Amino acid sequence: MTKNDSFMRRSRFSNKALFLNKSADSIELIIIIIPILLVILSSFLIASTQRNGLPQLTYQHLTTGLFGVILTLTLSNLHLERLRRFLLPLYLLTLSSLLAVEIIGVSALGAQRWINIGGINIQPSEIAKITIIITLAHILERQQFDNPLQLFKPIILVIPPWFMVFIQPDLGSSLVFGAILLLMLYWAGMPIEWLLLFVSVVITAIFVAILPLGLFVWIPFMGILAYRSLPKKYLSSGLTMFNLSAIAFFTPWLWNNALKDYQRDRLTLFLDPSQDPMGGGYHLIQSTIGIGSGGFLGTGLLQGQLTKLRFIPEQHTDFIFSALGEEIGFLGTIFVIFAFFILIFALLKIAKNAYTKFESLTVIGIATMITFQVVVNISMTIGLGPITGIPLPFMSYGRTSMIVTFVGIGLCLSVYKRAKSFQRI
Repeated sequence: MTKNDSFMRRSRFSNKALFLNKSADSIELIIIIIPILLVILSSFLIASTQRNGLPQLTYQHLTTGLFGVILTLTLSNLHLERLRRFLLPLYLLTLSSLLAVEIIGVSALGAQRWINIGGINIQPSEIAKITIIITLAHILERQQFDNPLQLFKPIILVIPPWFMVFIQPDLGSSLVFGAILLLMLYWAGMPIEWLLLFVSVVITAIFVAILPLGLFVWIPFMGILAYRSLPKKYLSSGLTMFNLSAIAFFTPWLWNNALKDYQRDRLTLFLDPSQDPMGGGYHLIQSTIGIGSGGFLGTGLLQGQLTKLRFIPEQHTDFIFSALGEEIGFLGTIFVIFAFFILIFALLKIAKNAYTKFESLTVIGIATMITFQVVVNISMTIGLGPITGIPLPFMSYGRTSMIVTFVGIGLCLSVYKRAKSFQRI
């Protein structure tokens, strides 16, 4: 039995009847109700961030959420397989829209990420996430993992949109693409050793920054791992150590030349924001103060003083979690984190029990997108990670981001309904 055959057997038959019979109603409710609750809660928080109490952004947030729910329910009746015939046009259209950002894009906050269509700013990098997920699922459905060269096709698929997003610059979205690619490869059957070899590139760069001497242990260890898990063992081991050594050598140059000043600040100042309290560290300092001031129960919705006075720039977008912490406190933040956990767990259940591998990979890609954004956004808000400009799903103000996330939820619900219909047969 091949690895893919094993996957399909697990995916179609392992505990599927138990899953569908016991949780048929709860799964459907979870992936609809939780996003609605998060949108409603965040609308109050967004209202608090408005200096003069103007409700415009709140109304837009709620309207976008309502449209997203309608879109979710509509897409839940769409057979995911029908999208296959449109994948190439969708992919080319996505690349064209990302290219249009570079030519006629709208700039804001030092980045050019939007195109204006009919008076509405659209962010193509958000749309690209869904396009990449579905296209990758199509490619990886029959993917074998006998030779690393077989990874060329899925990687080359992601590189063009990733590069165009990176140079906008949009470091946050480019990181999301990387997470989606790695988790979907692993879910498709790629050995975990290969996953570690992928991640070793980032870890090597981190070693260069904080513990250079550790490279003398880390790089040989990766060479041994390559020897044990890849074909042409000596060649693979040698190339792995050579490539990681090259990365270690060029990382300082890339750090100084490939990243803008504010990007470098975002990646380092979270370790000690007091180094630049009125500059790059200001967001994080004010965010942690706001969350801490909420205490256990918070100050109450619409009652957060730091939020009302807008001490935190762009709090209605990337830093909405700090308003959450101030106004409904530790208890509220735990509620929101738990809600995301339940939602993601439900998506993983759907992915595991999907009827086809294509559907399973699509759901795991969407689950990865949501999970990565939740973890990174909350981490950066509380000072456990660098500030990367990643929105909190369903809660951060951003029409394109919210619509794309609801589209993803709708596709997941479609996969769930199809699996349930086959069980009935």
